[in-house]
Amino acid sequence: MINIIAYVLLGLTAGIMSGLIGIGGGVIIVPALIYLFGLSQHQAQGTTLALLVPPIGLLAAWTYYRQGYVNLTIAIFVCMGFFVGGLLGAKVATGLSSEILRKVFGVALLLIALHMIFTK
Repeated sequence: MINIIAYVLLGLTAGIMSGLIGIGGGVIIVPALIYLFGLSQHQAQGTTLALLVPPIGLLAAWTYYRQGYVNLTIAIFVCMGFFVGGLLGAKVATGLSSEILRKVFGVALLLIALHMIFTK
């Protein structure tokens, strides 16, 4: 029961951050599943991808849409690329060791952070 509550709180935190600053929930969920819940890098990434199956961002997206902050054309095309890219990325990721995959994930987060800190 404690884990269920912790999982719900993790999802709530990720959802709030996603809705608040537009980050993908995986930026929060993947590290939390690894360091707080003991999942492997593969398990954490796979579990996080499984979260994308239902339309969990629908209400947040609707809120942004109603305020005029959603470009549906861009969203449709990015979604198409994400659909295929997710498959390709998963095929590559499942062939890597957990250690290498964890490092790739960390480097990606670091590069994103550095870009956001040092660019205008």
